[in-house]
Amino acid sequence: MAVGAQEWLDQVVEEVVEPDLPICDPHHHLWDHPDSRYLLDELLEDTGDGHNVVSTVFVECASMYRASGDETVRPVGETEFVNGIAAMSASGRYGTTRACAGIVSYADLNLGADAGVVLDAHIAASSRFRGIRHAAGWDASEAVRNSHTDPFAGMLADATFREGFAQLAPRNLSFDAWLYHPQICELTNLARAFPDTTIILDHLGGPLGIGPYESSRVTIFNQWREDIAALAECENVVAKLGGMVMPINGFGFHKHDQPPGSDAIVAATGDYYRHMLDCVGAERCMFESNFPVDKQSCSYRTLWNAFKKLVADASASEKAALFHDTAARVYRIS
Repeated sequence: MAVGAQEWLDQVVEEVVEPDLPICDPHHHLWDHPDSRYLLDELLEDTGDGHNVVSTVFVECASMYRASGDETVRPVGETEFVNGIAAMSASGRYGTTRACAGIVSYADLNLGADAGVVLDAHIAASSRFRGIRHAAGWDASEAVRNSHTDPFAGMLADATFREGFAQLAPRNLSFDAWLYHPQICELTNLARAFPDTTIILDHLGGPLGIGPYESSRVTIFNQWREDIAALAECENVVAKLGGMVMPINGFGFHKHDQPPGSDAIVAATGDYYRHMLDCVGAERCMFESNFPVDKQSCSYRTLWNAFKKLVADASASEKAALFHDTAARVYRIS
């Protein structure tokens, strides 16, 4: 984080809600950028801040690709890097949290059937490898940054992309879907075409609130509701509940003099979570941190407090699914 960011976050320190509830955090990143470092120490500082995080899943962010060799296979370096972090964590020398117990990396599905070679290399690199994310976030507005994988309009329907996508199910690999809310219908079509592939919807389908979407929140929400209801009919789709306090969501938490408390997060974003839960159900939903991206807006402790408050009235079995069991099942973490 930038200089002063931690001091900003430290202005709001809440008592931990339900501190004993086991959590599998199914979505975080690791990177070492010149102005931002988030590796095992930084991750454990967050996961160890009061909540009972027993395991985590790493999701690709273009970290530590191989510097040489076949360009299409260079992303396997990310799996190798994260597997080393996971081995450090598994040694027990860094506490009881099993960091990166599952690994989601990247393979370019626009390679078509040749994507299978890359997938096999990931599998060979780590027994913790569970699937890929080929980010598809694309929007025509210059105010919205497209995904780091350089997707193009309509990519999820492209024939060559789908040839690559078809390589996942035979290898028992899942697909994390990151896109923006106008693309949810495209994902629904993909899910219907590949009912045997597990698709994990990231960040509630990416409701945008910046650029041309800044003043249309009610209209966007109503359309999002309809599109999510249709997607939820695909039983091979599960949903990650989180990623809603990023700047692109338009709530502007990162611009305030103080970070939000958990109650403010629930008040601003709760309708999205409640609708997803109504449509998909706890057995196909999992809360996620999306750290350190969401750390721009709130602390790890505050975020998970908000999640727990959102489902305060849920049954014990529903809470177990939402905070641990769905993620552990989908990502095969024993």
